[in-house]
Amino acid sequence: MKLKNLFSLLAIVMVVLMAGCKKDADMSATDPLVISTDPINVATGLAINSKISATFSVIMDASTINANNFTLQQGTTPIVGTVAYSGTTGTFTPAAKLVANKVYTATITTNARDAKGRRLASNYVWSFTTGNTSDMIQPTVLATNPLNNAKLVPFNNSILVTFSKPMDPATITPLTFNLTQGATVVVGAITSSEATATFKPIVNLKPNTTYTATVTTGVKDMSGNAMATLYTFTFTTGTVAAAVLPEVTLTDPAKAATDVALNKAIAVTFSETMNPLTINLSTFTLKQGNTVVSGTFSNAGKKYTFTPSANLEADKVYTGTITTGAKDLAGNALKEDYTFTFTTVPAVAVIIPTVLSSDPQNNAIDVAPNKAVKINFSVPMDPLSITASTFTLMQGTNAVAGQVTYAGTTATFTPTANLEGGKLYTATLTTGAKSLAGTPLAANTVINFTTYLAPVGAIGPAPVNLGSAGNYVILAKSKISNVPTSAVTGDIGLSPAAETYITGFSQTDATGYATSPQVTGKIFAADMVSPTSSNLTTAVENMITAYVDAAGRPTPDVLNLGSGNIGSKTITGGLYKFTSSVTVPSDLTLSGGANDVWIFQITGDFSMSANVRINLVGGAQPKNVFFQVAGEAIIGPNAHFEGIMMSWTAITLKTGASYVGRALAQTAVILDGNAVTKP
Repeated sequence: MKLKNLFSLLAIVMVVLMAGCKKDADMSATDPLVISTDPINVATGLAINSKISATFSVIMDASTINANNFTLQQGTTPIVGTVAYSGTTGTFTPAAKLVANKVYTATITTNARDAKGRRLASNYVWSFTTGNTSDMIQPTVLATNPLNNAKLVPFNNSILVTFSKPMDPATITPLTFNLTQGATVVVGAITSSEATATFKPIVNLKPNTTYTATVTTGVKDMSGNAMATLYTFTFTTGTVAAAVLPEVTLTDPAKAATDVALNKAIAVTFSETMNPLTINLSTFTLKQGNTVVSGTFSNAGKKYTFTPSANLEADKVYTGTITTGAKDLAGNALKEDYTFTFTTVPAVAVIIPTVLSSDPQNNAIDVAPNKAVKINFSVPMDPLSITASTFTLMQGTNAVAGQVTYAGTTATFTPTANLEGGKLYTATLTTGAKSLAGTPLAANTVINFTTYLAPVGAIGPAPVNLGSAGNYVILAKSKISNVPTSAVTGDIGLSPAAETYITGFSQTDATGYATSPQVTGKIFAADMVSPTSSNLTTAVENMITAYVDAAGRPTPDVLNLGSGNIGSKTITGGLYKFTSSVTVPSDLTLSGGANDVWIFQITGDFSMSANVRINLVGGAQPKNVFFQVAGEAIIGPNAHFEGIMMSWTAITLKTGASYVGRALAQTAVILDGNAVTKP
């Protein structure tokens, strides 16, 4: 049988199996429920290219999960999009990217029905706030059950894959997630939820047999990012079936716990990995008296977490119950119903909101004159209390005109006009700012900062503040690869990806960093010991902030210089904007003094031809040259680049290219026998 025909057969079997699951679900006498959403309720910082999904407690009538019954709004404005349904998950795909820093509300109406015609008991509504960037990070496989090369696997087990982020269930199919024994494809049912996918063979596997599971690059996350590479793992079955019944080993809060916080998420840990589709509001309930608490689930291995939709009530006893409807991957039910109780904090307990951070930081210097002031809180605040009367900006005794906005847990003051250079400004947030519970800040928050003043005679805009991203000659988020031998002078950083995604340097690990004979400096990655991980998180955040700052600089001095071809030109300091890609087919000269600044805003790609140079003359310095590139940056073979490259995608140095500056990429930096030197 040809492979194409075999996959077609698999798809047909999937339909039959899903119908069987539907029959089992129909045995429930309860109304269907929304058991989880992505994003979760009141989430913040959502990528603007995200899809929105909701997972139900039973298989639904797909015809009722449509654009009429699953809607998205920004304020009172409906968002245009398409709705798809797969397994037990409905997905809303916006027709265009969402708007940055806005609050959106998603609704599933009572017209959504299960296969028996039962409706949701009430409209399900949740809200979230977008960030200001797109999600460009490719998903990875974090864990599998069985593990790769596992032996003596029970032959009645299901196969579980856990991803690094929530995935689009419509992309997890027999074509993208399959199990084979030699050249024979195993027929089975695929289910997915959040960041997990489960393959359940239609019949038990063969004893003492090796199987291979494959996840292809056709699997995508909720932002449409595909797996970077195909992922495979193998295991060998044993001679017995799994028969040990799972048990609850730990709860948080513990049994009979007191003084539990009102915003507590409830976690339950099992003795073995459970089937995520059996952990839902019908098998894992939280009640206060006879009242069921609504909320959503997330899972990580053996641990499942229930996050209530709203804060718990003070000084109340809550009861958590996990029923025998919860099952492990082999289909074994929980040994027995498990019940635990806990009591919340007394009603007198009050959570006082605090300011966690600000941008700019207190006493910061050389702040860009076009800076918006942001303040981040420890808890969600009442938007009506964040106003021009509670959040002000002063220059001495003069009030600065501007607009105050609030989204997620961040308040922003955006000046109407650029601030004056070389001036001390004071931002004040008063105790009139209150949490959603009505609790005010304990004291006024005051932030002082000084704006950048260009030195006498300097030409160009204020330089871009790289923050701690400026500590690295190379900084990326997903991968740093190298074809030896390169010579890198300065520190290298990678986050959130782990050190295994730094290749070609033959690292020697030390405490909190690694070394390489090709690097005069240290190599850092997100999975290294503290404080490396937190330092890198801050550096990546600063890298994104710097990119957004450079991209947002207004009023360019020149638009589309040379129609994007800037080879053979001599350019003085200034702000240059390009609404297309930029090429450098011949030498480029940047002429200016030591304090002059160049910012190139490029909405497309940036490429230098082979053997081409960027030459800095007159005292110009690479640290003052900033390329903000929305696409990919490519430095051709044996070319020479000078400056700070900030790319939204990849930075690639071809064979023999040299580089004086910093390479800051939102995805990957790729080297091939290069000399890279910090400025």
